[in-house]
Amino acid sequence: MNSEELFEKSKAIIPGGVNSPVRAFKSVGGTPFFVRRADGAKLYTVDGNTYFDFVCTWGPALFGHNNPRIREAVVKAAESGTSFGAPCQAEYEMARLITDMVPCAQMVRMTNSGTEATMSCVRLARGFTGRDRIVKFAGCYHGHVDSLLVKAGSGALTFGNPDSAGVPQDLAKLTSVLEYNDIPALEEYFSKFGGETAAVIVEPYPANAGLMLPQNGFLKELRRITKEYGALLIFDEVITGFRIAEGGAQQKEGVMPDLCALGKIIGGGLPVGAFAGRRDIMEFLAPLGPVYQAGTLSGNPLAMAAGKTALEMILEDKPHARLQKSTDLITEAISACAKERGVALQIPKTCGLFGLYFSEDRVDNFSQAMKSSAKNYKKFFKGCLKRGVYFAPSPYESCFLSLSHDDAELENCAEIIGEVFRKEF
Repeated sequence: MNSEELFEKSKAIIPGGVNSPVRAFKSVGGTPFFVRRADGAKLYTVDGNTYFDFVCTWGPALFGHNNPRIREAVVKAAESGTSFGAPCQAEYEMARLITDMVPCAQMVRMTNSGTEATMSCVRLARGFTGRDRIVKFAGCYHGHVDSLLVKAGSGALTFGNPDSAGVPQDLAKLTSVLEYNDIPALEEYFSKFGGETAAVIVEPYPANAGLMLPQNGFLKELRRITKEYGALLIFDEVITGFRIAEGGAQQKEGVMPDLCALGKIIGGGLPVGAFAGRRDIMEFLAPLGPVYQAGTLSGNPLAMAAGKTALEMILEDKPHARLQKSTDLITEAISACAKERGVALQIPKTCGLFGLYFSEDRVDNFSQAMKSSAKNYKKFFKGCLKRGVYFAPSPYESCFLSLSHDDAELENCAEIIGEVFRKEF
């Protein structure tokens, strides 16, 4: 079957035909392609098409698709069994690597997804502080957790509103949503509700509404204010962890959270998540403490083998300078193509990660991000896809690079993107 046939048949038995909404191509139009295999920086579809990939499975493929060393580690682990439901040595080895690499990680607990990790961070923060309220920021996505699928109310300090059907209003009221990079709003909130607030959760580099970067010492102020009021600071580093620096955004920014959520790269392409933090907080988890969290497949030996190998490769290869060079190469090329055609385009970037905002002005928060031209992004996406280059099928997602994106291929992509701007804009 080709992609169109597969999609039509899938829609009869899978809601929307996909197992994660963005894959349905609703924001950009058209039929999603179905992948037959992936290798290095490329995807190969059931239709016989090949795409140069700037999605990288939304972040995990730091070393490219189907990396031979990671694949070999999974195959070797599978020879001993796929799941034990009991401790294994690989779990300890994985925890040792995470606690060595991530600044805030004195203890770590494995989960099966980033959503589980952020959910557990929030529950642990509430249990540890004895408080119920939490704060998140508009445009930061922390998985499909009820407490975190909340959007802002009509005013900066109003209670949050559910951002999905099925999220109770009473639960949403415990979450306040502020604008990212807005220190005065943060100070005003804490002056009113600081004593009731268990935690602030933030993507240090929000990467689920394009890519927003922290400005004016925002993260340092966030750390200062939470400490002052006795609230915990949770960094959601599911995307930034190990990608933008060996120790993630907390290392790059020099800001130490109390807890952090991890995922993507620590699974080497397999389903995984983890949360880590201060020893006194983590010891509130069962079986040591009163906060319950569990998972049948947590610490799965295949995921541990893949993730452990990925982290070992980071430590051995020290790849971030090379990844930053690749990021600079492609973003500068795209920027030049847009400028040549007089197309307004902002490209915030960090190591291995960048955003595309078709906007005149720099984007520092979610409200500004939403002003980006979805029409222009759709034109860009379709023009690139037609020519064999795959970007995120949504105007408000980030773009990822891997260490398989070599200079020659990136330069070829730049030429293709130049053609897209010349012929589509």
